[in-house]
Amino acid sequence: MVRLQYRPHRGGGGGGGGALAGLLVLLFPVFLPSLFSPLGHASPSMFSEWNAPKPRHFRLLKSALQSETTNAQQSDLWIPLANQGLRPCVESTKTPSLPEKSQGYIQVFLDGGLNQQRMGICDAVAVAKILNATLVIPHLEVNPVWQDSSSFMDIFDVDHFIDTLKDDISIVKELPYEFFWSTREYYATAIRTTRIKTAPVHASANWYLENVLPVLQSYGIAAIAPFSHRLAFDNLPVDIQRLRCKVNFQALVFVPHVRALGDALVSRLRYPSSKRGALGTNYLQESTEGAGKFAVLHLRFDKDMAAHSACDFGGGKAEKLALAKYRQTIWQGRVLNSQFTDEELRNQGRCPLTPEEIGLLLAALGFDNSTRLYLASHKVYGGEARISTLRTLFPLMEGKKSLASAVERSQIKGKASLLAAVDYYVSMHSDIFISASPGNMHNALVGHRTYENLKTIRPNMALLGQLFLNKSIVWSDFQQAVIEGHETRQGQIRVRKPKQSIYTYPAPDCMCNA
Repeated sequence: MVRLQYRPHRGGGGGGGGALAGLLVLLFPVFLPSLFSPLGHASPSMFSEWNAPKPRHFRLLKSALQSETTNAQQSDLWIPLANQGLRPCVESTKTPSLPEKSQGYIQVFLDGGLNQQRMGICDAVAVAKILNATLVIPHLEVNPVWQDSSSFMDIFDVDHFIDTLKDDISIVKELPYEFFWSTREYYATAIRTTRIKTAPVHASANWYLENVLPVLQSYGIAAIAPFSHRLAFDNLPVDIQRLRCKVNFQALVFVPHVRALGDALVSRLRYPSSKRGALGTNYLQESTEGAGKFAVLHLRFDKDMAAHSACDFGGGKAEKLALAKYRQTIWQGRVLNSQFTDEELRNQGRCPLTPEEIGLLLAALGFDNSTRLYLASHKVYGGEARISTLRTLFPLMEGKKSLASAVERSQIKGKASLLAAVDYYVSMHSDIFISASPGNMHNALVGHRTYENLKTIRPNMALLGQLFLNKSIVWSDFQQAVIEGHETRQGQIRVRKPKQSIYTYPAPDCMCNA
């Protein structure tokens, strides 16, 4: 496979002309934004916070646009992972059974985004099992950032959830009438004896037995809030660990309309020739062509992440000041990274990769302009201008908006959890998944794809930080360093260490010898 765009002439005197022309098209809006946007004069305040950054790695970008990928490189890149000697293993070591009598009802109130709530749901099932209690379908708090009020039943198939776990714990959709008063509003107005609000982070099983079980036995109900990250990853019975994974990897499936939209997007990525015919319908079209391959790039580059990192992303003095002000407003200066220079942070691998940098990483690994790339992203700080370089490298990059019609997207529009659910679903069905930065989505998908033995590229942040600081590095050296630095970061199973999350590292707790 070769790069078709901006390819240099093979004749004398004209080498690189196509690449330079392509770069000029890319750079004109960067250097002369007022010529390309009516907002250039009308709304100067919009540009006072953020100015379209110039490519920071111009030489590497030029070389990437001119480079060719051999068929052998392409073939190696898309080869699935070989069997690694482990298989999913979540069934109980003994015949599962329900207690003769439930100790009472457990309620949990979960904050955070979709994937943090997902882990909280798994922990809630485990705590209910530890206490021999009945679990009430968890309450998902309104996300303060995205203002998403989606409930458990809006996101997950609740009947499948209950049925999958019916032999492990008792689950009810709602409390019986005698406990109608036990609501979020009830616990928000005063101190209540049935609310547990002192659960420590990563609490042990014994803590729940000593502190929550007596409340259950006295009142028949216990509401735990806050609950995120409130169950330890270590020193738990093997069957509790396996139950957590059973919830995560088997019981939690998305509602039918999310799965249907996800299937439609996957089909249009694999069969691009049928995309236009299928757009706007809910039907998956058959294709006489073989299924194509595609990769998913999870790009988290929002204002929160950019500000909290305290790194320089090339937006100039205005951007630095705006991010510093935002950092002070949100965290009152309590940001550890602020005491380091940009160079120190990059050397330590503590700066998120920009869209330009993740594009250069992918190009060095062998992805080219024929690669079908799905962009899983909610909102990129800087908008389309920030990702223009990435789109130049990968013109076949798609997203929910380009693959699905407005009608198809109507059920998830403005709902961050459902948007993330669609991205999660498509990511789990991709040939390769790449995450540009750590976070809950990254952790959840790395763990799930490890469990399914799917190729997943984890950027070597420290290596990349050092490479991008070297302004004199040539493309061949950059590419060689990237390839060598990622040979063991493509989905190879990593055994969980103490205190690490079972949801990111499912081996060995939830995987057995094949």
